[in-house]
Amino acid sequence: MQPEVTVIAKELAFPEGPIALPDGSIVLVEIKAGRLTRVRDGVKQTIAELGGGPNGAAIGPDGHCYVCNNGGFEWLERNGKTYPGEQPESYTGGSIQKVDLQTGAFSTLYTNCDSEPLKGPNDIVFDAQGGFWFTDHGKNRARDRDRTGVFYALPDGSQISEAIFPMEAPNGIGLSPDEKELFVAETPTGRLWAYPLAGPGKVDSGKTRRLLNGRQGFYMFDSLAVDANGDVCVATLMDGGITTLCAAAGEPSFVPMPDRVTTNICFGGPDLKTAFITLSSTGLLVSCDWPTAGLPLNFLNH
Repeated sequence: MQPEVTVIAKELAFPEGPIALPDGSIVLVEIKAGRLTRVRDGVKQTIAELGGGPNGAAIGPDGHCYVCNNGGFEWLERNGKTYPGEQPESYTGGSIQKVDLQTGAFSTLYTNCDSEPLKGPNDIVFDAQGGFWFTDHGKNRARDRDRTGVFYALPDGSQISEAIFPMEAPNGIGLSPDEKELFVAETPTGRLWAYPLAGPGKVDSGKTRRLLNGRQGFYMFDSLAVDANGDVCVATLMDGGITTLCAAAGEPSFVPMPDRVTTNICFGGPDLKTAFITLSSTGLLVSCDWPTAGLPLNFLNH
């Protein structure tokens, strides 16, 4: 059954990457508009015009916002809804950007790794040590698409490494509560993988990745958030909603949303039991009560 949702903001240009800040405002990206936006009491305020296609976002140890920029899309409009398409003519590559939320000043930290250009950075999560994991979703073209993976980098721009390769269009990313596993969602396969970690930025090559138990039917996965139980809430495309997959044994559950292009979820409020969800094709940021609290994110104190 679809929960009762409250519209927080509308007429957003394909919103994603929400971050619920302690002051009650929500920072998110508008991919189509190429900007980072703050929503407070229903009012939208532009933080920075980043260009390209700002996608996943996270707060780092210095309080700045780190943004995966996918380089942009061609855009399709159908029946008043917006959908991302293939790599645009204006595409110049993907990057990781760092934004001062107070001033809007931003810089580019990374555009490549070991001389291999970043294609379409998508989602990001910081670990307790202050480094960050991010996915590269790649770009689609008329007859081919990129093969990509998962990276680990430091927020001062000094170090980046490719930790997982290849994957099928990796998208959402998150850490288990003990940070011993890295969750990565693949969009076209609708699979959620758990990779064992040997330390910051290190996948444990002596252990095998796990496939979390998914739902039946055709759907695709977008970004994700981990809840306080360690289960993984994944924004789900096609049937539109949030799929919660059990990190241990257990059956997945599904909460429908009123948009087939449900792309992101984050948790906020005083008890982290308010879910903020981006409904991207209709340009909405909505909220609803959630039965389980979210897992607190590193460097984001509520």
